[in-house]
Amino acid sequence: MHSSHTITLPGRSPLQLGRTALVMGILNVTPDSFSDGGRHNLVEHALAHARQMLEEGADIIDIGGESTRPGAEPVHVQEELDRVLPVIDALIAEGIAAPISIDTFKPLVADQAIQAGACIINDVHGLQGAPEMAEVAALYGVPVIAMHWDKARDPGVPLLDAMQRYFATTIDKARQAGIDPGQLILDPGFGFGKTLAENYFILQNLRAACMSSGNPLGSMPIVVGASRKSMIGKLLDAPVEDRLAGTVATSVLGYVQGGHIFRVHDVRANRDALRVAEATLYGPPAALG
Repeated sequence: MHSSHTITLPGRSPLQLGRTALVMGILNVTPDSFSDGGRHNLVEHALAHARQMLEEGADIIDIGGESTRPGAEPVHVQEELDRVLPVIDALIAEGIAAPISIDTFKPLVADQAIQAGACIINDVHGLQGAPEMAEVAALYGVPVIAMHWDKARDPGVPLLDAMQRYFATTIDKARQAGIDPGQLILDPGFGFGKTLAENYFILQNLRAACMSSGNPLGSMPIVVGASRKSMIGKLLDAPVEDRLAGTVATSVLGYVQGGHIFRVHDVRANRDALRVAEATLYGPPAALG
């Protein structure tokens, strides 16, 4: 069953994570993201897409200004800021109540995004990239989604052991910076430095992958982010635009394995599937009879 967690957000109601899955809608404001690059990199287009995702049931909007797909060109700090800040400003001006997550590994981008209104940091380097990232999170009291992406992983160490050690380092860095480890949400990093077989092994063993060796906290909250990724495309021999069914399957299976937040491009289909999965595990809402 699902572990329960309360994640505090500055100036907002906390995120309650447990049996009810939360859907994080992906808003890429980049010209080159693997799935939707160039579609939402104008402010008006980004704002319209955010509205659509919220209408479809998104609980969180995740804004990213730099693609992390293989072979993507690095983006300078100022260029990333120029992409994400106008979108955050527009969302705040619109009065959108959903929490905004900033998907970046650059501390200055995280800092400026939080000042503009973001309240979650989504760091693909799991606080193990720029050391200032943990300091920014501690300064503003925001939670961190810490992803596993270990480019120096020892192939001789079993995958789950390696991931648990990696997350133990993340938790240590959080503590050293003054971040309550209860404010960390772990992401196994589907597609980042993993083979096809490893991705599905992680999905099958999600709770074990998103732990840390010797962690006194026990279970940690988990983000599942497999939407439209190559682990689906390679398996089904499907282009990006034909990976919705495979994505929904990863969401449902990830939920059954203990996932809490689901980072997806297609909000409504995943939300509906997750509600059915919740009713199957825990029963439908009593009000529905």
